[in-house]
Amino acid sequence: MIASSQPLLISALLIGVALALLLAEALWPRRRRLPVAPRWRTHLGFVLVNMPIERGVQALVFIGVFGAVTGYAQQPDFGLLPLTGWPGWLQGVLAILLLDLAVWTQHWATHRLPLLWRLHRVHHADRDLDMSTALRFHPLEIGLSMLFKLGVALALGAPLWALIVFEVLLAVLPMFNHANLALPLWLDSVLRWVIVTPDMHRVHHSTRRVEHDSNYGFCLSIWDRLLGTYRPRPSGGHETMAIGLTDYPGRESSRFGWSMGLPFR
Repeated sequence: MIASSQPLLISALLIGVALALLLAEALWPRRRRLPVAPRWRTHLGFVLVNMPIERGVQALVFIGVFGAVTGYAQQPDFGLLPLTGWPGWLQGVLAILLLDLAVWTQHWATHRLPLLWRLHRVHHADRDLDMSTALRFHPLEIGLSMLFKLGVALALGAPLWALIVFEVLLAVLPMFNHANLALPLWLDSVLRWVIVTPDMHRVHHSTRRVEHDSNYGFCLSIWDRLLGTYRPRPSGGHETMAIGLTDYPGRESSRFGWSMGLPFR
C-alpha cells in the first residue's frame, strides 16, 4: 500500500524499530530464550522471499489502479468512504480503523478455515517468541494477505496517507507485540487498552488451543474485547507457558526448508 515515493524512508524506520527492539529484548527479556541463531536464519529467509512478493503486489495495485484512476491522488474519488462526503481526515481515520478490523477478521479466519490454517501454522510453529517471529510468514499467506488488504483498501476508497500510516503500523506493531520484552505491569495495563502488547499477544502463541484461539489483534486491542476473544493472560503464567504447536515440538521448526514445506504436510 506504500506509494513509490515512500519505501526508503519507511524501510529506514522499520530497521530502526527492529534494532531498538533487539536491544530492548537483550536488556529486559520476559522469558528465558531458546538459541536464536537457527530461528533468526529461518526468519531472515522468509524476509528475503516475502519482500519481493509484498513490493510486487504493491506496485501492481498502485501503478495499475491508483496510477490509472487517480494519478496517486491523496483523496480518491472511488470507493465507499468518498460517498459519505465527510472530511478527508475523518475518512482516513475510519479507513485505518476498518483496515485494522479487516486484518483482525483475516487472522481469525486463518484459525478457522483449514486451508488457511495450513499456511498460518508456519507462523505458529515457532517454538519461541521474539521480535523476529513477526517476520515468519509463509509467502503464500503473505500474497493472499496483501491481495485481501489491498482489495479492502480499494473498496473503501481510503486516502493514500491513511494507507501509508496503516502499512507502517502493521509493520511496526507486530514486531513490538511479538517481542520478548518485559514491560512494567502498570505500563502494559495502560497500553493494552489501546494497542496489543507483548504480554497480550504472547497468549496467542500458547500451545493450548483455547489460548491460541484468542487475542487475534496485531494493532488495536479493541476488536478482541468487543468480539469476545480477549484473554488477559495464559493459565500457567508467561514464564512457563509452552509456545508453538504440540504437533511439532522438535527443532525442525527452526529450519527454513522444513518451514516452507509445512503447509503441504
